[in-house]
Amino acid sequence: MATTEPWHPFCSAASKEEYLAFYDARAQRWPIPSESTMVSTTFGDTFVRIQGPADGPPLVLLPGDSETSLSWIPVIEALASEHRVYALDHIYDIGRSIYRTQPRRPGDFVRWLDDVFDELDVHDVRLVGHSYGGWIASLYALEFPERLDKLVLLSPPTVLRPPLGLYARAILYGTVPSRSYIRRYLYWYAPDCVRHEDTRATIDEMVDEDVLARRCFKIKKREIVRPTVLSDEDWQRLAVPTLFLVGRNEVSYSAERAVRRLAAVAPRVKTQITDGDHHLTIVQPDWVIHHVLGFLADR
Repeated sequence: MATTEPWHPFCSAASKEEYLAFYDARAQRWPIPSESTMVSTTFGDTFVRIQGPADGPPLVLLPGDSETSLSWIPVIEALASEHRVYALDHIYDIGRSIYRTQPRRPGDFVRWLDDVFDELDVHDVRLVGHSYGGWIASLYALEFPERLDKLVLLSPPTVLRPPLGLYARAILYGTVPSRSYIRRYLYWYAPDCVRHEDTRATIDEMVDEDVLARRCFKIKKREIVRPTVLSDEDWQRLAVPTLFLVGRNEVSYSAERAVRRLAAVAPRVKTQITDGDHHLTIVQPDWVIHHVLGFLADR
C-alpha cells in the first residue's frame, strides 16, 4: 500500500495533529528517561521507545490490540532497571508506527518482528507480549526460537478458544463506533480495573483514545488479523522457556482451564494465576513485576 500523503496513516493533517497531541500528552507520564527511534521494516516504520542500561540484556515489549508502548507505564521502571527495554507500537494499529503494507496473515507479524530485531541488532531477546502482542510473540517463538532467550505471555489469546459471546461483542466493538458501546465493551473486559477509581481512570483513558483513534486513523478494526489458538503440537514444540500469566477474571477464556491445558500438553511452560482481569499490568502491576523479573533472572 503505497501512499504519498504526509499525514498517513491518519485521515488528514488535522487528524494526525489531534491524535498525536493526545498520545504525546500521555507520554509525559513515562516515568524514566527514554529515547525513541523509527525502525524500517517490510511493512513500514515501527516506533520504538528505548530505555534501561545500554549493556543490559534486551527485553522487547509488545502491547495488546488497540494499545501502544505507553500501556507499559505501570511496570516499565522496574523492567528497565537491569534490562535494555524496547517498547514497540504495533505496525498496523494505533500509535506512532506508520504502516506501508497491511499485515494480512499471522506470518506477516512474524516477518515484521524479525525485521525489527534485525534493525535493532538484538540477540537472545527476552520477549514479553500482552494479549494480541502475546499471540505475535508466541508465533515468533515458534518460528525463530534461536533468536529468543525467554518468552513471557500476559493474558494471550493462544491457549483456549473464546466463548461465542465474545465473538459477538468483538464484532460489535469493531463496527459500532459509539462511545457508549466502546466504553461498555472495555469495561466488560476489565471488571477488576473498573472496580477502583484509580485503575478505572486508566480504562476511561483507553476509551478516550479508542474513540479518538477511530476518528483519526484510516485503519478499520474489522480488518485486524484474528489471533489463533496454538495446537497441542505447537505448545509441545515451543523450545523457548516460557512464562504464562493470567488473571482469574479473564473474560476471553477460563483462566483455570487454560492453566490446566498447559499443564497437560506443555508442562515445561511455567504458569501463574492471580486475582485480576485481562489488564494485569494495570490491576496487578507489582505481581506482574515480581513474576516477570523472577522468571527472567532464573537460570
